[in-house]
Amino acid sequence: MKTKTAYLIAGVLVGIVVLSPWEGSSAAATGPATIRITNVQDTVVRVDVGTKGKSPGDMEIIRQRLYNTRLTTRSIGRSELICTFVDRRRSRVCRGTYFLPKGKIVVGGSLLYRQFYELAVLGGTGLYDNARGSLVVTRTGVHPVRDRMVFRLVG
Repeated sequence: MKTKTAYLIAGVLVGIVVLSPWEGSSAAATGPATIRITNVQDTVVRVDVGTKGKSPGDMEIIRQRLYNTRLTTRSIGRSELICTFVDRRRSRVCRGTYFLPKGKIVVGGSLLYRQFYELAVLGGTGLYDNARGSLVVTRTGVHPVRDRMVFRLVG
């Protein structure tokens, strides 16, 4: 009788040890949340791969410093976006990563104007592991280029 009880307890403990890593990784680290930050554009590099001027395939590489002025005047992170033009005018497809103090948020989607656009939150790392939601960007200044960003994360 003691042997059966010992085997039962040992089996339960082994099951807990084996299954516990998957249990912690299946749930998203982010719940419903809103993150409001601002940015200042550092650099924009335009890569002209087709005919002179904007054409399909041309790229725009954007790097920005991120701020939360309600907490500090110092930069809290950075962002990197790469946009590929799909026509001769304004239409482009973009992917980007926002490097924040507690993790990264990855975004992507299409946009026409960089003065106001919305991208999907595709995922993240750290605190933002498995994040989903949207990012809305609104231009607030021109020299230097400044934007207000609102991340709306869902559970």
